Amino acid sequence: MQATRPLLFKGFIGRSVDEFKRLSHIVFSLEGIKGAQGPYELHNFRSPTSVQDCKLISDVEIGGSSNANLDWVTSPPPSSGIQPPSPNAPGYARFHGTISTQLPKDRPDIKRTGYAAFRTRDRPPTIFGRSLFNIDPYVYLALRVKSDGRSYFINVQTESVVPTDLHQHRLFVKKPGEWETVLIKWNDFVRTNYGFVVEPQTEIMRQKVKSIGVGLTDRIPGPFELCIERMWATNSESDADSVVDLSSSRPPKEVAHDVPAPKEGKLKTKQGQKVAWGDK
Repeated sequence: MQATRPLLFKGFIGRSVDEFKRLSHIVFSLEGIKGAQGPYELHNFRSPTSVQDCKLISDVEIGGSSNANLDWVTSPPPSSGIQPPSPNAPGYARFHGTISTQLPKDRPDIKRTGYAAFRTRDRPPTIFGRSLFNIDPYVYLALRVKSDGRSYFINVQTESVVPTDLHQHRLFVKKPGEWETVLIKWNDFVRTNYGFVVEPQTEIMRQKVKSIGVGLTDRIPGPFELCIERMWATNSESDADSVVDLSSSRPPKEVAHDVPAPKEGKLKTKQGQKVAWGDK
């Protein structure tokens, strides 16, 4: 299934037509019976306007000193010798800035800073109602990224009863500084609220995903940079450099080559206990 990327400024009728085409494809291809027949694109950064469909978040909103930027970058030409994101990719997004843990002097109520993130904006409505991602037929979230190796988290927000709930997972990369495709099982995401794991744990509301984004909350002062070309849902492992499978105590499944198992995540309960991904 190939979804049309939602455009923030696209008209109501245009969005409705796109949604009608998508739903018609599902019906006529019998995907409800046979299952998903292809990848489901959630967001890509192949055009300059794609970054406008995302929202930046940082501690600046509460008086902090971190800064974050999301810029669109043109892919280098093949003759440059620089590794491109993927074949025929005209561009990608660069999430970068500087983390600072300095507390605002005029806000004694603020006890913690040092974070930055971005997420896709809420999808505007169509004639069929509110637009949400339905990732129910898919096993994996896939991301094409180039990371500096810092401890980024993937954040998934749904139409939850608790609006501030997020489902999170560490973005484990195997080749910092190089482009790679990482697959993560949707079932391995952890339900959190304001950075803490909450109980009871519940699975992602697969038919009501509002937004997907990436955040950095390691509170290590200094620069950061994460490049990302696209995000999509898939059932295929064929295009992945690595598959993060942490639903059991087994190490992640390696697709391309043998590398050390990733470190544990940094999520904690409100009692300060570290939560391993396999403990869910």
